[in-house]
Amino acid sequence: MPEPLKNLYSPALIEKMGNHLKRVSPGFDKAMFVDKASTGLDVLELKERAAQIRIALDACLPSDLERAIEIMLASLHPEDNVELSDVGMDDKGIRGWAVMPMSDLVGLRCNESFDAALNAQKEMTKRFSSEFGIRHLILADQDRAMAAITKWADDDNYHVRRLASEGTRPRLPWAMKLPAFIADPSPSLPILEKLKNDPTEYVRRSVANHLNDIAKDNADTTAGICAQWMENATPHRKKLIRHALRTLIKQGHPVALETLGFGEAEIELSSLNIRTPVVQFGEALEFEGVIRSTADRKQQLAIDFIVHWRKANGDTAPKVFKLKTLTLGPGEHVSIQKRHPIRPITTRKYYPGPQAVELQVNGKPCGRHDFELVMTD
Repeated sequence: MPEPLKNLYSPALIEKMGNHLKRVSPGFDKAMFVDKASTGLDVLELKERAAQIRIALDACLPSDLERAIEIMLASLHPEDNVELSDVGMDDKGIRGWAVMPMSDLVGLRCNESFDAALNAQKEMTKRFSSEFGIRHLILADQDRAMAAITKWADDDNYHVRRLASEGTRPRLPWAMKLPAFIADPSPSLPILEKLKNDPTEYVRRSVANHLNDIAKDNADTTAGICAQWMENATPHRKKLIRHALRTLIKQGHPVALETLGFGEAEIELSSLNIRTPVVQFGEALEFEGVIRSTADRKQQLAIDFIVHWRKANGDTAPKVFKLKTLTLGPGEHVSIQKRHPIRPITTRKYYPGPQAVELQVNGKPCGRHDFELVMTD
C-alpha cells in the first residue's frame, strides 16, 4: 500500500529543514523550530502539517520579512533546473515539499514587502512549485502581481514559466480560488498566449489545465481560444488543445467539438444492454452496446457515458465519463463494453435506489437505461 501523502511532512524533513536554516543563520533556534513543527504531527493531515511548519517558521525566523526571506532563500538547494516531482532535500539545501510552508509564509505576509515576496516566490518555485503561495500576492494586489508574473512567462527556467500559468489558474485544486479570474479570465490570457508553444510538456500541460479551469465558468472563452490555436497547430499544441477541451467535449460544446473534428454524429445504437441491472455497492456497473455508422463518409466519434446518480431528494445528477474516441467508416460498427466500479470515494456520496446510464456520442446522449443501486448498512 502506498505511503500516505501527508507523511511527506515528517519529523525527518523538519529536522533537515532546521539543519539548513541553522547552517545559513547560526542564530536560528533550531530546537524551538523542530519542537513547534513536530508536536502532534501524527494526527494532522497534509495541509495541516504544512501549516504547522509554516507557523513554526514564522515564530523562529526574524520578524522583519525581508531578513526572513534572505535566510529562507539562502537555505534553498542550488538551482539546477531538474524535474522536482520526486526530489527531496540533500546536504546542499532545501527543496521539494519542504518549500511549500516557506512559500505560504511569504505569501501570507506579502504586504510587508511586496517586491521581496514576489522575488521569493520566483526563486522558491525553482525548487518546488510556488503555485499556492503566489495566490496570496494576486489576491493582495492583482495588478502589481500580474505585471511581474506575466514577465515570468518569458523566463529561461521552465519552472518559473509554469508558475506563470499554474499560479494564475482560476480554480487550482487544493488552492484558494481567484474570484476575479473566475469572473473575468482576461488578465491571464496573455500568459497562456506566450506559453502555448512552450518547448516543455510540463508547461504546456499547465496551460491546458488552465484553459480547462476557465471553461468551467467561461466556456466560450476557452472554446474560442482553442479554435484560434488549432490553425497551423503543431502536434504538441494539438495535444494541449485536446486536453484543454476535455470538459467542453464531455458537455457537447459545439465549437469545441468542431475544433477537434467531431461533427454531428450519424450513428445507430443497438439496444444498450445493462449486464448488471442490480448493482451492490462496492461492485461494478457493467453494460455493453454496438454503435454503427450510418454516414456515407468517415466520421470521428467521441464516445462517453453518463451516469445519472441519485441524490438525497430523489432527483438525479449526471456525471460524464470518457470512453473512447475513434473513426468509423461508412457502415462500420464498434462494440462498447464497460465495467464501472461503484465504490467509496471522497468526492461523492451515494444513495440507494434507481439510477441510470446512457451513452453520449459527439455530445449527444443516446440509449438511456436504468439500474438499481443496493447499499447495505
